[in-house]
Amino acid sequence: MAGATAFDIAFIGHYTKDTIVAKAGTRLVNGGAYFYGSSAARHMGLKTAAVTRLAREDFPSFAPLTDCGVMVRAIPSEHSTCLKLDYPTDNPDDRILSVTMTASPFEPADIPSIQAGVWSVGASLRGEVSLEVLKTIKASGAKIGLDAQGYVRVIRDGTLAYDRNWPEKAAVLGLVDVFKADVVEAEILTGYRDLRKAAAELLKNGDMELVLTHGAGVLVWAGGTFYEAPFTARSQIGRSGRGDTCLASYLAARISMKPREATRWAAALTSLKMETAGPFSGTRADVEKALRERY
Repeated sequence: MAGATAFDIAFIGHYTKDTIVAKAGTRLVNGGAYFYGSSAARHMGLKTAAVTRLAREDFPSFAPLTDCGVMVRAIPSEHSTCLKLDYPTDNPDDRILSVTMTASPFEPADIPSIQAGVWSVGASLRGEVSLEVLKTIKASGAKIGLDAQGYVRVIRDGTLAYDRNWPEKAAVLGLVDVFKADVVEAEILTGYRDLRKAAAELLKNGDMELVLTHGAGVLVWAGGTFYEAPFTARSQIGRSGRGDTCLASYLAARISMKPREATRWAAALTSLKMETAGPFSGTRADVEKALRERY
């Protein structure tokens, strides 16, 4: 594509200003799937780009990304997306989400300046990344990894609620190469909490790899086989962004690894991320050490 810059992987999604409420206390953090994901990919050594929308006053939030070498295309919006994440228990799948403001949706014109082999789509709620945007990405020849959360979540009376009625499901999943859902989202979409049963139902929508997360680890379907690896985090202080990091590290690993190896890599990197607040900022050597010692 003339004038475009080639990247190994690109991320798209709103920046989110997150208020996290847990037993340990309340804190305000910078978040968003693009934020957690692009940091993980860059620290794996990949040439990484990110496209986000946020209020100008929050532009300093992505300094940790540019500092480590991520190319960030920040598009100004009147507001940033502001979320509250309430974790009433120690189970990371048990949370209550609410929203006070949202940034403007992405547009197809946001895509062409970036050429990447893989795009990771990490929306916070339905309408953020439209079908038209996905078609633009697919037309570039890229593979698409997509998180269910941005398509099953809707705003109802200020709360992020799940809506199993997803009118564009077939069209969206027809464009996706890797689809990620957690156990709650998988049940919303399929009626099954058992992830292997949920996988069988999801695969009726097309030929894709699945990354399914739960409190204890990750289950992957790829090439006709299930692969599984546990999370081995020694603390949960950084559990916000777990799923974003898991999808990103799997997509990044799959550029050069087979599914079994990529599954273990994603579980190990995500485990290390959960032990520290904020995005993953370790090294490939840290992940390799975790794989040797914990798996």
